[in-house]
Amino acid sequence: MEAGEIIAYNLKRLRNERNLTLGQLSNLAGVSKVVLSQIEKGEANPTINTIWKIAGALQLPYSALLETQEKATVQIRKKEISALSEDKYHIFHYYAKTADRNFELYQMEAEPGCEHTSGGHSTNSFEYLMVLKGELILETGGEEYFLKKDDAICFDGSVSHSYKNVGKKDAKAVMLIHYR
Repeated sequence: MEAGEIIAYNLKRLRNERNLTLGQLSNLAGVSKVVLSQIEKGEANPTINTIWKIAGALQLPYSALLETQEKATVQIRKKEISALSEDKYHIFHYYAKTADRNFELYQMEAEPGCEHTSGGHSTNSFEYLMVLKGELILETGGEEYFLKKDDAICFDGSVSHSYKNVGKKDAKAVMLIHYR
């Protein structure tokens, strides 16, 4: 199943579980009712920030809209994951938060010139970022942190933060979002 189909199924299921109309969710998320309807029908692929807004309104982790049923042992191959992309920013969702797992795991790729801002994740979330390739600048809390290959950082994931690749080569990082 493609990412858009999974998001459509999960959005409709989660909205109905909470007895929310499209209008109510629209008000909570700050996303138009038309866009929500198109996403639920699988007619639109939401942006990364739109998914964050919807997940935040539902008070769920980002991955709740991306998860499928899981077995006890799960092997994931990157080539089988649909990338979620915005301009020069790409994320690959490996593991979703579940009842038994209080984190989400992603791989992020940022092309040269990439500038991506996240509005923040749910309350009591912490983001751990480790650069595998290239260089990234993380801005959070009014501070900038320059990260090179093999550098890592942990920060409050519930606040707005941004990633920038000001280098001339692609950057790649592992992103873990931990929920308390």
